[in-house]
Amino acid sequence: MDRRAFLSSFLLLAAACVPRQAAITIGSKNFTEQLVLGELLAQYLESVCRQRVQRRFYLAGTYICQQALLAGRIDLYVEYTGTALAAILKQHPSGDAQAVYEQVKQQYRQKFNLDVMPPLGFNNSFAMVMRGDDARRLGVSTLSQLAPFAPGLRLGVGYEFLERQDGYKGLVSTYGLKFAEAPRVMDLGLLYRALQNKSVDIVAGNNTDGLIAALGLVVLQDDKHYFPPYDAVPIVRPQVFQVCPTARLAFEQLAGRITADDMRQMNYAVDGEKKDAAVVVREFLAAHALTRG
Repeated sequence: MDRRAFLSSFLLLAAACVPRQAAITIGSKNFTEQLVLGELLAQYLESVCRQRVQRRFYLAGTYICQQALLAGRIDLYVEYTGTALAAILKQHPSGDAQAVYEQVKQQYRQKFNLDVMPPLGFNNSFAMVMRGDDARRLGVSTLSQLAPFAPGLRLGVGYEFLERQDGYKGLVSTYGLKFAEAPRVMDLGLLYRALQNKSVDIVAGNNTDGLIAALGLVVLQDDKHYFPPYDAVPIVRPQVFQVCPTARLAFEQLAGRITADDMRQMNYAVDGEKKDAAVVVREFLAAHALTRG
């Protein structure tokens, strides 16, 4: 081996032996609320743990985020309890929010060795959303009232909604809905654009979506309580608490601090006012005294 090759090999070996700075990696699904929550946890943990946090956002949906957690590509992300129970654990959620949370917490620990942190404070249930003018014209405010009009309406949904136990099949069965055609499946970020430009007439959105009020849309009441509780909870690999021993206390201090109205306002600031999510989160954390100088 010549001197140059030896030196190159030595430098590569030396670099490999230098311990990499421990980092926490936060993931998110591919819609605005998840971006906001991912950025919120990133900034909060950076202030608490006093170290950098990596961001790996827009990881498609629940299944991709779960697999990324199990593979160690991310260390935490925010999930919703009803989604965890139905989509990952394949069980039928009840209507009791605390019971659903405890069940998810216990089974995620047993099955996946993952910690489910206390709820952040808001329930982001699925919401069946229509244009306000159409809802008023048809005289519908509940999902039970929708059945006679469904054959003339086109439904838009996200990818997961068709397959989930708490999704499309159970919804149409519970309310006797037969739409004009098969649901149009699209990225979650496109649902409200499709509703606004009249490509579809009703969408499966989320209760805390900021564009609902901004676009004058109407959420039809789930009067038969088909959808289970969807409390937002951070799901965390135990390794995080080794990297940052104060993280568990930090999650406990964050519990219950984000209301549904807070979430709608942050979502709208990003979606409707086109503000940078990092700026929106920074202002929220400062206003609620959730940062450490």
